[in-house]
Amino acid sequence: MSEEQTSKGGWLSRLRAGLKKTSSRIGDGLVGIFTKRKLDAETLEELEELLIQADLGPATAAKVTAGLAKGRYGQDLGLDEIKALLADEIAKILEPVAQPLNFAPAASGPRVVVMVGVNGTGKTTTLGKLSSAAVAQRRRVLLAAGDTFRAAAVEQLEVWGQRAGVPVLKRETGADAAGLAFDAVERGRRDGMDLVFIDTAGRLHNKAGLMAELQKIVRVIGKVDPEAPHEIVLALDATTGQNAINQVETFKSMVPLTGLVLTKLDGTAKGGVLVALADRFGLPVHAVGVGEGIDDLKPFEARAFARALVGLET
Repeated sequence: MSEEQTSKGGWLSRLRAGLKKTSSRIGDGLVGIFTKRKLDAETLEELEELLIQADLGPATAAKVTAGLAKGRYGQDLGLDEIKALLADEIAKILEPVAQPLNFAPAASGPRVVVMVGVNGTGKTTTLGKLSSAAVAQRRRVLLAAGDTFRAAAVEQLEVWGQRAGVPVLKRETGADAAGLAFDAVERGRRDGMDLVFIDTAGRLHNKAGLMAELQKIVRVIGKVDPEAPHEIVLALDATTGQNAINQVETFKSMVPLTGLVLTKLDGTAKGGVLVALADRFGLPVHAVGVGEGIDDLKPFEARAFARALVGLET
């Protein structure tokens, strides 16, 4: 087995372990529903309710259940068969959005990626891990510590920069975040960087002033490069469940979101929210995180996730 296969096997094991609470909820529920019973109206209703409880949300749960029932209504189906069919239906929703973040420079200069999100979603850690992944692909990266409100965030990003061998642009606490973003893009262009990753302060999605500041950051970046930012990625904490939907709605209404990263999948029973997000918004899901380690953030793989979600080997 190659080193890459070993690494991937370890990651998939961590993914299964991380989704254990969600898959146990679904798996235990399926045992109760599909023990010596046909796929009829009652079992489908119970299945739909089970998927709602697993945070797929009513609309997505109904869609998955309808897809599973198509051509199979009234049949006797075993538990393993149901799990496999369920994973297939979920994968159909997830596959169109499984898109790794593009690390290649843009035609207009370095690819500018702005990481946004509410407080505590793991934005800074995610940027650090993405930087390491980009460096592994021989990309030249500049990190910008745009969370100027929190000295700890700047220090945290510096640690990640040192680990990855990546320069970190920073300013004093309380400095203008938009000005820092402007300087970062200018420096990235001057120094021939492939990527400029810009961290931002955590902002509650119901605070208009902070959201307006985020809009200013995006506008100012566009003055250096009219094509930038090329990516605005929203970091979401999987443990928030359906509240993640509200966060996407709000950020999407303020800035042109281009993709999502889902963090903290380990130890949550709400992993199904990713299926609801994919179904509702269709935004690319670039990566998922199942831990604090540098290798615990990986490009999102739809089928592996779908199978882990229902408790099947990936």
